[in-house]
Amino acid sequence: MDSSVSSLWQRYRDTNPSAPAEASAVFHFCDNQEDADICADLVAAGRKRATASSLAELENAGLPLPKAGDYSIITGWNGEARAVIRTTSVDIRRFADVDADFARTEGEGDLTLEWWRAAHRAYYERVLAGSGYTVDDDLLIACERFEVVLLA
Repeated sequence: MDSSVSSLWQRYRDTNPSAPAEASAVFHFCDNQEDADICADLVAAGRKRATASSLAELENAGLPLPKAGDYSIITGWNGEARAVIRTTSVDIRRFADVDADFARTEGEGDLTLEWWRAAHRAYYERVLAGSGYTVDDDLLIACERFEVVLLA
């Protein structure tokens, strides 16, 4: 793990002593460097305030469902810490039920639901390839909203 992760978390805890000893998760968005770094930049710029993981993806990776109050450290693809976020809500929705408001809050692409659906369907198809899960309108999505509590 990049040393910037522990340094950023310690900076946060120095001013927020009631924060947990460790962040719930350390991760980068997406499955490729270009998109991961774009998303980290969007968080830092204040545009990205949500993310959407499929429940199948979380299960395949052995990761827990995020929950309100979780703290996570967002990194770029290279593992360098970019921000500490706090999850404010998680709603489970079918892929087909993700709405335009959530797509805008996620802050990616042109902010439209159409862009969101095309980009996320392609992403889920890549990360779930060969897993036995079907990417369709019934795929369950954890629609996670967050706030940035500290930038690197």
